[in-house]
Amino acid sequence: MRTVAVTKIGSLRDPDEATRGRIGVVDFPDQHLGPEDVRVRVAYAAICGSDPHLAEGFFGEDVPIGLGHELSGIVEALGERAHRTGLRVGDRVAGNFLRFCGTCTPCRAGRQQFCEYIQEYNRPGMSETVTWHESQLYRLPEEVSLLEGCLLEPTSVAVRIADKTNIKVGDRVAVCGGGPIGQLVLQVMKMHGATSLTLIEPMAERREMGRRHGADVVIDPVAEDQLHRAQEITGGLGFDVVIDASGSPRAVRGLLDIAAKGATVVYGAMYPHEFEMPLNLSEYLYLKELTLTGVFVSPYAFPRALQILPHLQLAELTQAVFDLEDAAEAFRVHVSGVHPKVVIRCNDVADTGRQA
Repeated sequence: MRTVAVTKIGSLRDPDEATRGRIGVVDFPDQHLGPEDVRVRVAYAAICGSDPHLAEGFFGEDVPIGLGHELSGIVEALGERAHRTGLRVGDRVAGNFLRFCGTCTPCRAGRQQFCEYIQEYNRPGMSETVTWHESQLYRLPEEVSLLEGCLLEPTSVAVRIADKTNIKVGDRVAVCGGGPIGQLVLQVMKMHGATSLTLIEPMAERREMGRRHGADVVIDPVAEDQLHRAQEITGGLGFDVVIDASGSPRAVRGLLDIAAKGATVVYGAMYPHEFEMPLNLSEYLYLKELTLTGVFVSPYAFPRALQILPHLQLAELTQAVFDLEDAAEAFRVHVSGVHPKVVIRCNDVADTGRQA
C-alpha cells in the first residue's frame, strides 16, 4: 500500500539538504479489516500545518512515519459488523483520524480528547487506502465534493475552537493567522454573529482572502501598530474573543493586550515544545480576568462540522492539488507558503457529488 511518510527526521525548511527532513512515498503493509472496520479508497488527503512537525520528530523519530489525517474517499469494504452507521460500499466519506476507545476514564467522563488509548489505532490516511473503525467515518452530503470533503477534519477544529470561545452574538472577535484554520474560523465566527471580526495576518494575499471569508477588518502586524489598531476597531474596549490560529511564538505574544476585560483567548494551534510565554498574572488574570484555553483535538465536533460544510467557502483552500507520487513536491510547496492549503490526490476516483 503506497503511503506518504516521513523518511528522514529534520525540519522541512532546513536550507541544508544534508540535515533537512525528507518526505517520500513508501510501501506500508495493508491494514487489517476488523469486524467493525471500514476500508476507504482515499480520494484526497490534505496537508495539515502539523505534518511538518512530525518530520521534526514532534511525536517520535522512528521512520518511516505515515502521514495524513485530513481525507475523503469511497467506501471499498465493510467488516462483518460495521453496520451501525448505515455506511455502504460506494459511499463518499470523510472522517476523524482518531478512534476514541470509549472505555477509559477520560472517555467515560466525556473528555475523549484525553483518551488513554488514542494512539493505538493511528492509521495514516495519506495513502491509497485507509482502514478505520466505522465510528470514525461520516457520509458526505451530496452537495460537498470529495475534494471539499477532505476539509471536514480542519472544519471540526474550527467548530471546536468556537465551542471553547463561548461566543455570544455581537461579541467582537479577532483571529490571528490567515492559514486554513484561521480562514475556516473566520467563517464559523461569522456564523456565530461575531462583530468587528478582524484578521491579523502579515501576508497580503491571506488578508484579502480573509476579507472574502468574512473578516470586517484586517491588520498587518508587521506594518501596523497592532494594539493601536485593535483599540480603534473596538472603541478602546478590546476584543471579547481572541483566537490564535497561527502557531507562531512571535505572533501570540501581543494577543493578551488586545483582549477586552473578561475576554476569552483561545490558543488554537500547535506550538513548539520548548516555547514558553511569560504571563503577568496580576495584569491578565487578576485585573483583566481573562480566560485562557487551548485546543488539542475535536471530540463531538464532527457531526456539526459536517452540517456546516456545505455552507463554507472552500474553493480557495482546494486549488493546489498534487498526485500521490509527487508528495515530496507537495510538501515543498506547502512549507513555502505559496498556497494556504495543499492537497494530495491519492486515487483518481469518480465523484458522484457536486464537483468543486
